[in-house]
Amino acid sequence: MVDITDINDALDDVREALTAEDWDRAIALVEAMRPADQAAVFEELSPDTQSELLPRLNPEDSADILEELSDEDAIEVAGRLEADDLTRIVNKMEPDEAADLLGDMEPDQAAETLSSIEDAEEILPLLEFSDDTAGGLMTSTEVLLHKDITAAEAIQHLKTAVPETGIAYYLYVVDDDVHLVGVVSLLEIVVASTETCIDEIMNPEVISVQARTDQEATARLMARYDLLALPVIDDNNHLLGIITHDDMVDVLEEEETEDIYRLGGVPDERVTPTVSPRIAMRARLPWLVLNLGTAMLSAVVLSLFEETIAQLAVLAVFFPIVAGVSGSAGTQTLTVTVRGLALGEVSPRDGLSALSREILIGLVNGIVVGTLIAMIALVWKGSPILGFVVGLATFINLIAAGFAGVLVPLGMSVVKLDPALASPVLVSTLTDTLGYLIYLTIATVFLLRFF
Repeated sequence: MVDITDINDALDDVREALTAEDWDRAIALVEAMRPADQAAVFEELSPDTQSELLPRLNPEDSADILEELSDEDAIEVAGRLEADDLTRIVNKMEPDEAADLLGDMEPDQAAETLSSIEDAEEILPLLEFSDDTAGGLMTSTEVLLHKDITAAEAIQHLKTAVPETGIAYYLYVVDDDVHLVGVVSLLEIVVASTETCIDEIMNPEVISVQARTDQEATARLMARYDLLALPVIDDNNHLLGIITHDDMVDVLEEEETEDIYRLGGVPDERVTPTVSPRIAMRARLPWLVLNLGTAMLSAVVLSLFEETIAQLAVLAVFFPIVAGVSGSAGTQTLTVTVRGLALGEVSPRDGLSALSREILIGLVNGIVVGTLIAMIALVWKGSPILGFVVGLATFINLIAAGFAGVLVPLGMSVVKLDPALASPVLVSTLTDTLGYLIYLTIATVFLLRFF
């Protein structure tokens, strides 16, 4: 059984060694860990300690740490390194990871580093594409097979190229002009007759992606077809590189984090629990101010019914119930819709069917919850008409919440805005405002006649 590193214990051991200035022990402790654990311990150290420790590590371990760190942290660490140390480390990084790092660095530092590293020709093509595209995620292909070679020649080519372990899940087949023409598994090559031509055993139906395709769409494509690797092509079907499944794990985590933060009104995914208060406030405060402005709409609606509220103070007792239930229903619908848009399960063309579904759900929920609230009002306050008003308002509000939870994110998607960013604020405002408006309008029509 493989032992799983206890990060807290490992961090304590490393800090103890560093406090004693026992660099050899600290280095040995870090180098004995797996890359993910190395990065987890490393990011807990002070910036000065990081800058002093990283160059002392084996370059392969230093490269692993930079690859595992977030983009922002990796840039900060790289910016504090001496040019020679940075070059040694980047030389050991995977081409796609090195390209991501260099692409985010200051131009002068990136150019200096790029001019000093080995195999710069593998990294340069990757710098052409944005980090959040398929081209930005891909790495150069170590092994390509020509369609006219035999299975025996393919095996010999693999022995000569010596690809990294785990890279050759699939082997991609090209023609003389490096057009992607097929894919073949290593197993198919091994079991085939030695004189069998590759184009006889390859699958010509290759799933590929354009280099400028968004990373989220790329991740969905790999997930849909359960791919371990995905070839990246240009407009002329030239094979540019491949994306491996471990890259997609990072993308999915990044996209999910972004959506969760935005649904919570935190548009900057860098605002982690350990970020400085200044950065956190700068990201959160504008959305709180925006929320304050939209909340004023609810206040305006309430002010329109001051006379009704003054005459029937009992209405105020049920404000939290009516607004809370409709707000929760709107959030449920919004979450399902935004997730569907993010995964490609829902599009604006599906708006009518999605809306019909949520209206049906709202009708059923409205009948059940509205009846329960009416009974609570009747038993609590002893007023059948009050129970009727509160129950009817809740019923209508749950239907309205379904409308808001579907139409707002779909509308934002149509105008090319991120549905996860402003939808929560808009849906919350709509459900609260409509909730009060519907509740007080019904109360004005019915209750004032009986009280």
